[in-house]
Amino acid sequence: MSEDFAAAMRRAADLTRAGNLDAATQVILQALGQSARRPDAAPLPKGRRGKVGQSLRQVMAGLRRSRAAGAPTADGLPSGATWDWRHFSGPQGARDYRLYLPASAQGAPRGLILMLHGCTQDPDDFARGTGMNAVAEAHGLAVAWPGQTGTDNAQRCWNWFRPGDQGREAGEPAILAGLTRALMTEFTLDRDAVFVVGLSAGGAMAAVLGEVYPDVFAAVGVHSGLPAGAASDLGSALAAMRGAAPVGRSQATRAEGVRTVVFHGSADTTVHPSNAQRLIDRARGADAGPAQITRGTDGGRGWQRAVFAGPDGVARAENWQIDGAGHAWSGGDAAGSFADAAGPDASDRMVRFFLRLPDPTA
Repeated sequence: MSEDFAAAMRRAADLTRAGNLDAATQVILQALGQSARRPDAAPLPKGRRGKVGQSLRQVMAGLRRSRAAGAPTADGLPSGATWDWRHFSGPQGARDYRLYLPASAQGAPRGLILMLHGCTQDPDDFARGTGMNAVAEAHGLAVAWPGQTGTDNAQRCWNWFRPGDQGREAGEPAILAGLTRALMTEFTLDRDAVFVVGLSAGGAMAAVLGEVYPDVFAAVGVHSGLPAGAASDLGSALAAMRGAAPVGRSQATRAEGVRTVVFHGSADTTVHPSNAQRLIDRARGADAGPAQITRGTDGGRGWQRAVFAGPDGVARAENWQIDGAGHAWSGGDAAGSFADAAGPDASDRMVRFFLRLPDPTA
């Protein structure tokens, strides 16, 4: 027993130094459990008792220090954060989703972001490419990552272009809003702390959600996407992606839309960049002031940022044009699909817009 126990302590110490705190704890508990289940085992020699006791004390002290410092675990999560699969089911249908709960929030997130992936992606891929969980961790926000199924769309696109998936309390918008409401209830969040973000088809669905559920979402982030009502079937969706004028829902500028931040690459050949301005026109409202333009370079790419503020001075719409960027998340991680490491960090800038924080580089 003494050799096994000492070896377990060494293994736990190695795991602690590697940052794998959960595994280290399990090794310790298993070793203690095995010792407890063997009352007839010979006692440790006095010298070994001291060494094992010292090893255990060192491991536990290391665990306490690491947890206090929020050291990352082996899977890259900050100690205390969770990244779990869940399931939501409502009257209109069901979806699986991943939920990131930040360690910084200590079980009580200050807000929630719903992240909608693009075609052919899934929640894990989208999370890798955008790095949104790390940004959310810094601000104490929870992040929900629903996954589209191959049954509901062969390319796993959100069906933003179908009339049955563009209205309130129907189709995919109802499923996604229902999922969001359930999390709002679970974590006692109000509408002002809830946001939706999407890329490409997910961006188009995020725009739909912002329009038909303004009572659920306080702000919208659209990357390389299209405005609500841009299409009514697959044919018009392809035309809208090429830059044709939207069809269906009226595109008249309203008095005030849901606050919206848009990112789009100037060299996007999948979704025409003209869709970015259409999104902004719908969001800024008729009484917004003139655009406040800033320019800069970030991550090797130039950018232009246009901010439209209301009479109260709060930015209602923010439009980021990224020079030379294609159909990919700006400032992302190449470990994910449709992510461009160059350019400003879209995840960070979107969260700053949602929380009305100053942008240090713009």
